[in-house]
Parts: sequence; structure tokens; C-alpha cells
Amino acid sequence: MDNRFATALVIASVLSLLSAVYLSAAIGTDSWYEYHSLPPGADNGTTDFGQMKEDFLGGEFDEKAYSDTLFKLNGTLGLWKRCIVVSSDLYWYRSPDPKMVTQCVSFSLQNQFAPKYQEPGNHNSGEDLTRTYLWRCQFLLPFVSLGLMFFGALIAMCACACRSMYPTMGTGVLHLLAGLCTLGAIGCFVAGVQLLHSRLELPDGGPRGEYGWSFWLAAVSAPLQFMAASLFIWASRSSRKEYSRLQAYRVA
Repeated sequence: MDNRFATALVIASVLSLLSAVYLSAAIGTDSWYEYHSLPPGADNGTTDFGQMKEDFLGGEFDEKAYSDTLFKLNGTLGLWKRCIVVSSDLYWYRSPDPKMVTQCVSFSLQNQFAPKYQEPGNHNSGEDLTRTYLWRCQFLLPFVSLGLMFFGALIAMCACACRSMYPTMGTGVLHLLAGLCTLGAIGCFVAGVQLLHSRLELPDGGPRGEYGWSFWLAAVSAPLQFMAASLFIWASRSSRKEYSRLQAYRVA
């Protein structure tokens, strides 16, 4: 095997491993979207934060209810869990220097496949198919992406065992598809958040929202997958062309 092709395969493998680590970390963490709320007391004490905390941690799954809590309690939203920043003291908003902790609730598989409604929380408003399928795609596509990369890695190992560059073309194609799936998940999440905000009335003064570090890990993972794919495909095509030229030279 030419040193150029071996170097390309090593670099592609490192990029593939990094993208898998970044994407796995993004899937398992909650900072895809972060809300920065007004400080407690800004509403003149009209909000019962203790009750909101209890409903969030132990109440029934309701999109509007948990979204309102995220808005008011510095919440973070991930693909598989949602978190709020609170204090263990029920009356923490009366303390001048409360000890703040992060508490999270995971989305069950049933929650993930639950329908979204035209008016969040109102089951009589009719199902919002766009938001329903955007939500399902945003958590399914990252797993599809990881699965494609896994099969691509198996093909690459077979190529190394057979001392052949040809199978790496399949590895490159699978990584290309994995990158498209990752981009699709990111796009679905962005569209879903924007549609949710358009359906809900934000509190007065509104929390400031921004995409968190988990989101950016997934965003970095996609170009790494594309770079790995291009290197795998280049190595396979170039090796095949060089082999063809070598065979033609021997015949001549």
C-alpha cells in the first residue's frame, strides 16, 4: 500500500473517531438549547417557583408545562432530557445567596414518540404533524448516523485484513450518509425549537435563548464525517487508478 493512501486512511480514521465521540457526547447531554431567565423576584413574587419545580420533576409529561418551567428556571433542553437550575431549598428565592443545582428529567421512549399539538399542551387543538416528525427525526437520525459509521468501520477493518483499498469506497459512502443524517438531526432540532417558540407565549421580558455546547458538538461532528468520507473515497479511487496504470504498464 502506498504511503499516501495509508496516511489518508489513518487521518480519516482519526476524524471518524473524533466525530463519533463528539456525536455520542451530544446525544447524551442536555445543552442543545439553553434559556437564560430573569432573576427570581423580577416578577414581584407572582410565580410559585417551588410548585413549578415539583411539577417539572414529578408531574405528568406536558410540553407546555415543562417549556414554561424551562423558560423561567434557566432550563436546558437536550435530545433525551430536560434540566432546570434550582435550589434544594423550596423557598430558595427568598435566600440572598441560594445554592443552585441542576436537576434533570429524562424523556422516556413514549415521550419521544408522543404527538405534538398545534397549541402545546392542548390535546384538543389537533396534532401538529410537522413538529411531531421533526422531533422524532431529531433523536433518531443521530443513532442512524452512528450506526452507519459503525458499519463503515467494520468495512474498513475488513479492507485492512484483506490488504485491499477497494472496500474503503463503501466506508466513505457510509460516512457521507452519516454526515447527512447528522446535518438532518441538527436541522430538525433548529426547526423544532423555532416552531415551538412561535406556538408559545414567552414570559414578559422573555428569557434569552441560545444553542448550547451539545448542539455545537453535533455541528462539529458533521464536517468531520464529511472530511473522513472524502479521504476514504479519495484513497479508494486513487488506489484503483494507480493499480490500473500499473497493470497497463506491465501488459505493455
